[in-house]
Amino acid sequence: MSEQLDRLAASHGIQLAYISELGERQVISDEAKRALLAILSVDPDHGKAGDFDEAQDAPTRRCALPEAIAANRAWGVACQLYSLRSHRNLGMGDFEDLADLAQVAAAEGAAFIGVNPLHALFMADPGRYSPYSPSSRRFLNPLYIAVDQLAGGPEAIARLRDAEPSLFAGLDGTLVDYPAAGKVKRGLLKQIFADRIDAIREDQAFERFCAGGDEALAGFALFEAISELQVDAGAYVGWHSWPKPLQSRDSPQVARFAEDHADLVLFHCWLQYVAEEQLAEAQARALAAGMPIGLYLDLAVGVAPDGAETWADPSLTVGAARVGSPPDMFNSQGQDWGLAPLSPKALAERGYQPLRDSFEALTRNAGAIRIDHVMGLARLWWIPEGIPSSGGGYVRYPLGAMVDAVAAASEANACLVIGEDLGTVPPGFRHKMEAARILSYRVLYFERHRETEFLPPSAYPKLALACVSTHDLATLAGWWQGADIALRAEMGTQDAAATERDRDSRRHDRRALAVALAEEGILPDDLRPAVAGTDDLPAELPAELAVAIHRFVARTPSVLVTVQLDDMVGAERQPNLPGTTDQYPNWRIRSDVPIEDLPGNERFRALSAAMREERPIAS
Repeated sequence: MSEQLDRLAASHGIQLAYISELGERQVISDEAKRALLAILSVDPDHGKAGDFDEAQDAPTRRCALPEAIAANRAWGVACQLYSLRSHRNLGMGDFEDLADLAQVAAAEGAAFIGVNPLHALFMADPGRYSPYSPSSRRFLNPLYIAVDQLAGGPEAIARLRDAEPSLFAGLDGTLVDYPAAGKVKRGLLKQIFADRIDAIREDQAFERFCAGGDEALAGFALFEAISELQVDAGAYVGWHSWPKPLQSRDSPQVARFAEDHADLVLFHCWLQYVAEEQLAEAQARALAAGMPIGLYLDLAVGVAPDGAETWADPSLTVGAARVGSPPDMFNSQGQDWGLAPLSPKALAERGYQPLRDSFEALTRNAGAIRIDHVMGLARLWWIPEGIPSSGGGYVRYPLGAMVDAVAAASEANACLVIGEDLGTVPPGFRHKMEAARILSYRVLYFERHRETEFLPPSAYPKLALACVSTHDLATLAGWWQGADIALRAEMGTQDAAATERDRDSRRHDRRALAVALAEEGILPDDLRPAVAGTDDLPAELPAELAVAIHRFVARTPSVLVTVQLDDMVGAERQPNLPGTTDQYPNWRIRSDVPIEDLPGNERFRALSAAMREERPIAS
C-alpha cells in the first residue's frame, strides 16, 4: 500500500523526500502524502495517476541581462520604502521619497535602488502591513502615494492639519504608526478624489489605464470597495468574514454592489492609476539621474488567503493549504508563512499566463526584480489545514514552464531577475537558474568554507547579487555586536544554551571575518594586532571596519552588489525578526536619517565612496 501511495503522490508532483540545508535526506510521512493528495483533489486510495514529469524542469527561455550590466559590475542601495524619513512625508516613506533617494544614491555612483515588495495590502486595515503578505501581487499599495504631489494635495494637507492637528501628532515617531498614517492618507486621498471626480472621469489617460487593467483591475477595485464598507460595518477586512453572498465574485449581490457603489469602485481604480504613475515617475527620475538599472523591486512568494487575489480568482490558488518551510537548524518546527499557494493545475490550464501577468506588472517600472524564495518556481512547502508546519511536504511545479513565464516578462521589459535562493535549495537548482540567467543571491554571513572561514571574494559567482545582509537578518552593526542573538533570547525564540552557543560562534565569526579582510589586504591597520592574537577586536563596529567589509563584498565578481541603507548610516536594529509577530516591531522601524540629510552624512558618504572606487559606473 505504501509503494502504491508513493507512486500516486509522486505522479502528482508531491516530493517524497528532500535534502535539508544540512545535507540530510528527509522523508515526508504517509499522512502528509495523503493530506496533500486530498488537497489536489486526488483520492489517496483509488485516485488516478497524475502526469507530473521531471523532464518539464528544463527552461527554454532566458531572462534579460543587458551586456552593459553584465560587463560592468554595479552596486546599489537597498531600503525599506515605508521606513524612509523625510521632511515632507506623512509618517511613512512614499514614492516621492523613493525618487529622491534614487537621485541621492545616483549622485554617489549607485546603479539601482532596491525596495521591499510594494504590493497591494489591505487599504481598509492599515494594521495588516507585512509587505510579504499581500492581498494582491498585481497591484500597488496606495499608502505609498505621495499626496503632496497630487493636484490639490498640498492644500488638502494644510486644511486637514489646521482642522485636526491631532491626526498628525503620531506621524513622526521612531516607528511607523500604520493606523494613524493610513487614516490621514486615506482621508486626504478621498477628499482629493471627491474634489476632482469630474476631471478624473474625463481624464483620457485614466480611461486608458482602466481599459488596460481589464477584469483584473475591476475585480481588485471591487474587492477594495467591499472590504472598506465591511470594515466600516464592523467586519474584518478579508473576505472570509464577509456575508456569504459577498464572498463570491460572481454573485448577483456583488454585481449589485458594483452598481450601487460605482464611485467607490472608481476611487480604488484611481488609486492604482496614481500609484502606478508615481512609481513610473520614480523610475524615470532614477534613470535620468544616471542609474543604468534604476528601481529594483521585490516579488513576494505568495498572497494572503483572504485577499483580493483569492477572492477575484479563487481557482488560481489552493485554499486548503498554506505555504511555509520545513524544519531547519533555525526553526525546529518549520515555518508557516500563512500564504495561499498557486494551483499547479490552474496554472497549467491557463498556460502560466497568471504568473506572467504578475511579472509583467512588476517589471513595467523596474530595471531589476527580486523573486522572494525563488525555489517556489520549482516547489513549495504546502501545509494542510489543521496540520503543523513540520507535517507538510513539498509540492512541485514544472520549473521549465514557470521560468519561461518569468523570462518572457523579463525579456519584454528588459528587466534583470534575481532569485533569492537562501535556505533549503534543491540539488541542481542553482545551475538551472544560472542557465536561465536568473542571478543567485549571496549573503556574506552565509558564504563560508567548512562553516568557519569566509569565502574570498574570488569564490563568489559572477551571475549573482552579493550583499552583506538582508531585511530578515541583523544589520552589520547589529551582527558585529551580537544584537540579533540577544534579541532572539529576549523574544524567547531560543533557549539559554542556544544563546550561549551562538555568542561563542559569533566571537569566532568576527575573528574569521577580520582574517578574511586581512588576507584581502583591506583590514584597517589598527585592527591587525587583534587578528594576530595580541589584542581583542572592538565590541562595537568601527566605521572604517564597516567600510572594509563592504569593500570585501564589492570585490566579488558578482554582477550586482547591494548595500543596505541601514548599514550606510550605522543602524543597529534589523527591519524584521523572523519567528515573531507582536513581540518585535517588524516592518515598522523608521530610518534615523532623513533623506535630505544623507548627502552630508559622514558614514553614508564614506561607504558610498568606497563602493564607487571598487565598482565605478562605466562611462
